[in-house]
Amino acid sequence: MKKTIIFLFTVIILFTGLQAGAQDEGAINPALLKNIRSEFNKSSDTKALMNAVSSNNIQKLALNRENLGNGDTYFSYRVKTEGITNQKSSGRCWLFTGLNVIRAHVINKYNLKEFSFSHNFNFFYDQLEKANLFYEGIIATAGKPMDDKKVEWFFKNPIGDGGQWTGVVDIVNKYGLVPSDVFPESYNSENTSKMSRLLRTKLKKDALVLRKKYADGIGVADIRKEKEKMLAEVYRILAITLGEPPMEFSWRYEDADGNVSELKSYTPQSFFKDFVDMNLDDYVMFMNDPTRDFGKLYEIEYDRHVFDGHNWKYLNLETDKIKEFAKKSIMDGEGMYFSCDVGKQINKDKGTLDVNNYDYNDLFGVDFDMDKKERIETFTSGSTHGMALMAVDVDKDGKPVKWLLENSWGKDSGFEGNLIMSDKWFDEYMFRLVVNKKYLDEETLKMFDREAILLPPWDPMFEPDN
Repeated sequence: MKKTIIFLFTVIILFTGLQAGAQDEGAINPALLKNIRSEFNKSSDTKALMNAVSSNNIQKLALNRENLGNGDTYFSYRVKTEGITNQKSSGRCWLFTGLNVIRAHVINKYNLKEFSFSHNFNFFYDQLEKANLFYEGIIATAGKPMDDKKVEWFFKNPIGDGGQWTGVVDIVNKYGLVPSDVFPESYNSENTSKMSRLLRTKLKKDALVLRKKYADGIGVADIRKEKEKMLAEVYRILAITLGEPPMEFSWRYEDADGNVSELKSYTPQSFFKDFVDMNLDDYVMFMNDPTRDFGKLYEIEYDRHVFDGHNWKYLNLETDKIKEFAKKSIMDGEGMYFSCDVGKQINKDKGTLDVNNYDYNDLFGVDFDMDKKERIETFTSGSTHGMALMAVDVDKDGKPVKWLLENSWGKDSGFEGNLIMSDKWFDEYMFRLVVNKKYLDEETLKMFDREAILLPPWDPMFEPDN
């Protein structure tokens, strides 16, 4: 027995030693650190570079001054519109972008000098619908354990102010539109963080109650009655923080020539139907995601704003093909919903998006470059912001050189409230584009009739535009 204990003790010591040795092989030891420090101090310029970078803004030091004078602010084709909107401290870029595309249609149709829709109106119903979508998701998964991946996803993503084009379509089709002066912004629509935190807390608390009722054997019909009481409380929170949306209103406008229209009464739905008169179901979404097969139709489960609405569905296509449709749309005077990874290589002062705006490789003497596929696979890049694509500049052969994006960061941001995007930047950081079906060729249009490949809600491409 004693020999056995000694033997086991010896084995444990040897195993522990082997483990420690294996760990030591991958550790930073004094010899390795000495070599790293020696390599760092090899160049005589390193100390000056360290002093400069450590005391200054990295982005400013990486600014490529040779690129500052490239290009101009003129465009071969530009969609007519007026004014720049401002989403302020909110993640509603998707809503601003969608309504800015519709706004250009209204401005041209009625020859208006200026016009804007109430973003607060549609945001109110967006939040109410997202709350209901969450509750229904909780009810549908009430029989699954808390550590189930879908249940976990619901609790991590109960509600937010981000979104995408499909949400614009479903909310507008269901609730309509109103002019901005009929239902103005509130402090909390422009500063959404506190309201969003309160809503998330309430929804999570309610979800536990709904799951418990299911566990206690209460039927779905009675659980939904409880859900309706919870929705009434969500409505109360929204009305107190955003204001209560109008059910009807009277409104008239003055056109660019000074003519004042007749005063008419509308509901939000009749205003959209009669005044705006735009079929949002005529639009389709494209994605450029090189990590997946091109020419395939994809759908993301639960990536919608309205329970009885539509999941986000897109056709994955090469950028050159997408640009053809975008160019046709702009030349015909119609803007488009566009989303991208706006934080990459953006010069906010000049208002440009260009792959050569900053040179971090030369500043640090390190290669940071990855292609688009590698950036997506490593979660280095994804869609972060939506804007309206409104202009294109082409060379003598008709090939795009640069594009203009109408932003929603206010008129003093970028170039007169816009961002000028190089064609190469379009290739690298564009993700979504929504185009009217009439600009598509027959072959591409037929691709939307295919059965979509369903992706889970936690797919990397789920990330909403903010």
